[in-house]
Order: sequence, then C-alpha cells, then structure tokens
Amino acid sequence: VFQRMASFECHFTNGTEKVRYVQRQIYNRQQDAMFDSDVGHFVGFTPYGECTAKRWNSDPVFMERRRTAVDWYCRHNYELDAPFSVERR
Repeated sequence: VFQRMASFECHFTNGTEKVRYVQRQIYNRQQDAMFDSDVGHFVGFTPYGECTAKRWNSDPVFMERRRTAVDWYCRHNYELDAPFSVERR
C-alpha cells in the first residue's frame, strides 16, 4: 500500500499582517518536497523530491501561482473563517 499526500497550511501572525503559506508533498509518511512562501521556492528532501522541486522551480507560471497563494488562498480563507474562529469567545 502506497500513500501520497499534499498538505497546504497557512500560518497567521497578528491577523493578516504576517502570513506564511506552506505546501508539503508527502509520500509514505516521508516529506519529499516543501514550498515555503518565506523562502520562495520548493526544497526537496529526498532524491525524488529534489528532482520534483527542480522541475517545479523551473516553471515560472507554476511558481508565480505558489508565490501568490498567500493572497488568493490564505488571506481569502482568513476573511471567510475569521467570524467563526477569531471573533468567537
């Protein structure tokens, strides 16, 4: 049995003032590659992950979409979830 998983995370500091987007690619409970918006490119952790990260980093359209995910994915979802998670006491 093989398992492939992708994880997309948004880390918020002080509301939407400082937002960090992290995407992880995982295969059989081992992280292959990771994108961090603070770094700005994919980093590979296994031989397969390094090859994949190199291929993704060389595609300017794909990388622009990842780099702008802070706005269209994280901040957008923060505005939708804030009334339920932040303002609720």
